[in-house]
Amino acid sequence: MTGRLTTHVLDISIGKPAGGVLVELVRVGSNKEIESISSSYTNEDGRLNSPLLEGESMKKGIYELHFYIGDYYRNRGASTGDFSFLDCVPVRFGISEPDSHYHVPLLISPGGYSTYRGS
Repeated sequence: MTGRLTTHVLDISIGKPAGGVLVELVRVGSNKEIESISSSYTNEDGRLNSPLLEGESMKKGIYELHFYIGDYYRNRGASTGDFSFLDCVPVRFGISEPDSHYHVPLLISPGGYSTYRGS
């Protein structure tokens, strides 16, 4: 089995996938330094067109996904005032089994979010 990291963003305020969300993957080093690995936008299904990590690039460590939710709602024309309550949602997680599938879904609304380890 080849390990991979995927994500999915669902906008529960409209009951649909959140297309057009910028997602950035960073690795957190042992001294808390941040290394940007990749970034991509979600498609119409709220998913990325390819895994964020897979195969040899899947390594043990601490990572963060940055979901740019404020931009998503502004681009949809949602009234967020001067500043969005949620701007960038960071989700920090660990990869301890690089041969496994890690799926990090994000459920969003203008006023909150939830995540879990999916399948």
